[in-house]
Amino acid sequence: MTHYIVKKMKGVALLATLLIIITQTGCNSNSDIEPVTRDNYFLDTTCSVSVYQIDGGLDEDKANAAITKAYDRCRELDKLLSNKTDSSDVTKVNRSGGAWVTVGKDAATVIKEGLRYGKLSGGAFDITIGRVTDLWDFHADKPKLPDEAKLQEALRHVDYRNVEVDGNRIRLLDPEAKIDLGGIAKGYVGDEMRKVLKKEGVTSAVINLGGNIVTVGTKPDGSKYTIGIEKPFSDRQEIIGRTHIGEGTVVTSGIYERQFEYKGKRYHHILSPKTGYPVDTDLEAVSLVTAKNSSMDTDAMSTICLMKGTKAAKKFIDSQKGIEAAFYGKDDNTSTTEGMDFEAE
Repeated sequence: MTHYIVKKMKGVALLATLLIIITQTGCNSNSDIEPVTRDNYFLDTTCSVSVYQIDGGLDEDKANAAITKAYDRCRELDKLLSNKTDSSDVTKVNRSGGAWVTVGKDAATVIKEGLRYGKLSGGAFDITIGRVTDLWDFHADKPKLPDEAKLQEALRHVDYRNVEVDGNRIRLLDPEAKIDLGGIAKGYVGDEMRKVLKKEGVTSAVINLGGNIVTVGTKPDGSKYTIGIEKPFSDRQEIIGRTHIGEGTVVTSGIYERQFEYKGKRYHHILSPKTGYPVDTDLEAVSLVTAKNSSMDTDAMSTICLMKGTKAAKKFIDSQKGIEAAFYGKDDNTSTTEGMDFEAE
C-alpha cells in the first residue's frame, strides 16, 4: 500500500488547498507502484503532476517526457492568460484603450466562459475586477487596506457586460476596465494539461494545481482516487473529509489561502465585484466534484458558491448538471449536496 500526500503551497486568487491521498490497493503488480512525480511553480502556486501509468506500464522516461510536455503547455498558458505579464493576450486587451484586439484561441475561450459565468451569477463572478484586485496586495510583508477613493474609482469600471467578443476579437467598451482571469484560468490550464498527458499515452495520473485537482483515468488497479479536503485555517494536514473520483476534477475555493489581519480584522483574497472588499458569507470553503464538467467550469462555479453562501450555493449547484458540492461553514459544520460522495473525518 502506497500513500502520497500532495499539498498546495501558495495559491492564486480563488483556490484553496487540497490534501490528496492516493492509495494503491490490490494484489497485482500495480499495488506498490511509485508514480513518476514532478513539482513545479506556475500560476502563482506549487504544482505537481504524478503519472501512474503510461502505455500500459510505467516507463520513467516516457512518463517524464509526458510531464515535461504538460508543464510546457502550463507555462505557455500562464504567459498568455496572466494580467501581470506584459506580452499576454489579456494584457494586450487591457492596454488597448478600448480598441479591438485579436487574441489566441485560449484567451478567447476563457474570456467567453468568464463572461458566461458573469451572466449566470448575476455579476457575482466578474472577470473585469482587475482594477480592484490590483489595489490589494496579499503578498506584502506589511499588507494594508487599499485607499478608499481609489477603490471606489476602480469599482466604477467593474462590469462584465462591458466586454465585447467577436470570434477571437475582444474589446473593452470601458477603456478603463481591466480583465483578471484569476477565477477561471487555472481550471482551463488543468483541462489542457490533461489533454496533453492523454495524448502522450498516459492513462492514470493526477494533476495538482493548488486547489484544482484534475485526474486522468483511474488508479492502475481500476479503483477511484481518494481526495482529502483540508480543514480551513489548519496548520497541520488535517482534513474535514474525503471524496472519491475516477477521471474528473475536484476544485476548492476558500477564504483562508491568501489572507491577512489588519487592525484585528481578517481580509481574504476573494473580492466582491460590488464592494471591492472580501466577500462575507457563512462559508469558509467549498469543494466541487465532477466527472462531467470541465475544471474551468468547476473553477468558476466554486468561486460563485463561496460568494453566495451555503443556502444559495446549494440551490445554484442543484441547478447545474453533473456536479456535487461540500460546503464548510464558519461554524465548523460541513453540509453537502444530495449526490455528493463525502466521508466526514
